[in-house]
Amino acid sequence: MPGAVIIGAGPGIGQAVARRFAREGLPIALIARGGRTLRAVAGAVAAHGVPIVTLQADSTDRAELDAALDQAIGEHGVPEVAVYNAALVRADELGELSVRDHMEAWAVNVVGALNAAARLAPAMATRGSGTFLVTGGMPEPKPQYVSLSLGKAGVRTLVALLDQQYRSSGVHVASVTVDGPVAPGTDFDPDDIAEHYWQLHTQPRHLWDREALHAGRS
Repeated sequence: MPGAVIIGAGPGIGQAVARRFAREGLPIALIARGGRTLRAVAGAVAAHGVPIVTLQADSTDRAELDAALDQAIGEHGVPEVAVYNAALVRADELGELSVRDHMEAWAVNVVGALNAAARLAPAMATRGSGTFLVTGGMPEPKPQYVSLSLGKAGVRTLVALLDQQYRSSGVHVASVTVDGPVAPGTDFDPDDIAEHYWQLHTQPRHLWDREALHAGRS
């Protein structure tokens, strides 16, 4: 049974999204750089009793990411939904970072999502269905977070490009824009945020949104 692939399966949004989809009975493939992180998230998801595969890969290494995605497809088939949740979040102001540091942030925040989509979206399009979601943020750029502001603007453009290319083939591409610091028990509780991913995935095609904004609890 096709399931969900979570790239950047960390202890916050990644884990919450994995649990949300597992609650609906979808097999889960978790991708992250660290083995300890993967084991912790897999343990949190296991209570739902769905098949889980954990795959170690750096989202900025295209060969590693492709290999992990291919293994996920081998285990569960072309996913119903893929979530790109990897991000490099740090405070930096104008002129603080080197070119290398900016490229590192861009590689995590944008290029990893692009490469994941390049591997998965064509297969979803061939099948005629699928959802590709990216965790966004910074609806308004902040001068205290230059590299992240640029990266999240890049995510918004990438989602628009993918939507133009794949919507007609039945692939729903969208972002979940989180406008605040994620922490349990706050207005930005990861479990509340995870609900947006499920709602986007289950939207009727004629109502597809390209972005969901989480600005706190209503």
